[in-house]
Amino acid sequence: MKNIRPMNLSTIFRLNRKRVKNGVTTIYLRITVDNKRAELATRYAVINKKWNQRSQAVMSDNEEATEINKGLAIIKADILKHYNRMVALDKTITAELLKNEYLGIREKEKTLKELLDFYHGRFNEKVLIGKKSPNTLKCINTTNDKIKAFIKYRFKVSDMNLSEIRLSFVTELEHYLVTRDKLSNNSAMKYIHTFKRIIQFAIDQEWLEKNPVSQFKCTYNPPQRERLTMEEIMKLYNKNLPTRLAEVRDVFVFCCFTGFGYIDLYQLTPENMVIGIDGGKWIAKDREKTGNNERVPLLPIPLEIIDRYKNDLYCQTKGCLLPVNTNQCYNAYLKEIATVCEINKYLTTHIARHTFATTVTLENDVPIETVSQMLGHRSIKTTQLYAKVTQKKISNNMRELKSKIHQQVEALTKTR
Repeated sequence: MKNIRPMNLSTIFRLNRKRVKNGVTTIYLRITVDNKRAELATRYAVINKKWNQRSQAVMSDNEEATEINKGLAIIKADILKHYNRMVALDKTITAELLKNEYLGIREKEKTLKELLDFYHGRFNEKVLIGKKSPNTLKCINTTNDKIKAFIKYRFKVSDMNLSEIRLSFVTELEHYLVTRDKLSNNSAMKYIHTFKRIIQFAIDQEWLEKNPVSQFKCTYNPPQRERLTMEEIMKLYNKNLPTRLAEVRDVFVFCCFTGFGYIDLYQLTPENMVIGIDGGKWIAKDREKTGNNERVPLLPIPLEIIDRYKNDLYCQTKGCLLPVNTNQCYNAYLKEIATVCEINKYLTTHIARHTFATTVTLENDVPIETVSQMLGHRSIKTTQLYAKVTQKKISNNMRELKSKIHQQVEALTKTR
């Protein structure tokens, strides 16, 4: 991140006429950067009447006056030298910072532990007012713990200055996470991505001048994403289950046909139901994870599920659209439902979301751009991770191609 360079630098010597003793006063240097001032006292004093403000010099031919004028010229030159050095190092420049640089005054350097704790505290404040996700805060907690464990293991210290961080820090961190913590590549990249975001925060706070880890690129292996077939979805939906499991099943199937994540399902209220551009019922909600708006037209099955719970006591009391359990109970019940329905897949909300992206939409020729919008993705590249071509899709496409070629051959045969 490049700092915006100041418009101008001005240095002017002046007398402080409010502090005159026996007709003599100290010469001060006024530094002005972008119309903001800072002043410092020089070690020189002069008889008031011998100072010429316009020429910025002592008006006398004696040796003392010559010495003072030379000293003032050196001060100006030193100020300019420090200014140019700060420009070259891309430092933030203000009149006060330039003055401190000249005087050799250094702020106490910030440390890595100080940064991790400060970033966590700031993020937690946003979580408390609903501006950030608690799940992201958990990831930050884990990242901080892993960074602290890494520097203790690698450098045998509990803390280090931010200025000590180099590109090698993050390359060694990646090696540590994969070899010592036995993490997968994608898990290691997740923590490194969070760490890079924290380093950028340090730059924004002017704790660091340049990003030492910007050249490290996080690379991810495409995950093997599980999904349900339409036959499996309907097998779940039509299964006769006790109430505690039926409610969880209905929420899961609802997600299969809408693509909402768990936290967004949990937060849905009747107010999220809107009339869409086609006159039908849609659900519109800002996605908790990204803040992107998800707008999904409701198919018959999710409409049926919503209608089933419109008079549900729990939903009416909580003001929610569906009876969504806590995440821990929800996942435990899904495991039980999979067993009862003889589906040999580990059911999660994310599998339901993936099922919506593939089985429900992409395999039925919904354009990937449309799917990306409905999933609330920031980039279509994210949606492409879901878009792995399935054998069923290949079969359907080739069947259509076979039919078209057959029609073309038939037409050509008749013209002979």
